[in-house]
Amino acid sequence: MSRKILAVASGGGHWQQLMLMRRAFEGHDVRFITTLPGLPEQFGAHPSAIVPDCNRNEPVKSFMALLAITWQILRLRPDVIISTGALPGVIALAVGRLFGARTVWVDSVANAEEMSMSGKLARRFAHLWLSQWEHVAQAAGANYAGAVL
Repeated sequence: MSRKILAVASGGGHWQQLMLMRRAFEGHDVRFITTLPGLPEQFGAHPSAIVPDCNRNEPVKSFMALLAITWQILRLRPDVIISTGALPGVIALAVGRLFGARTVWVDSVANAEEMSMSGKLARRFAHLWLSQWEHVAQAAGANYAGAVL
């Protein structure tokens, strides 16, 4: 059964890891969201949208990202939202869950000692909360299903 998937990641390592997961989305209707113009074209990730990048120290940018992400979710009405981080991904999971989407968080492999700050926040909104490190998953109470790198 084909599902609508919204795959969300900030630029950099979060995006790289999301791109490594693309084979898992084959056969589904996938839309990508990132924060850095040019990334979708560079990786052949289409259709795609660019939203403002944000972090906890930038409330105005965070609000702008919230509006942009909410608009994309209302347009697509995804069945599943998956994110590898960071704050734009958390926002997508929170908004998506409000609209009935199943949500998946995959914490970055870069967080080898503990869950990221975004990952800790995402726990509230993720139906499936994953770490790419087995010991981090065990310590945090997350699930472990392997690493993408």
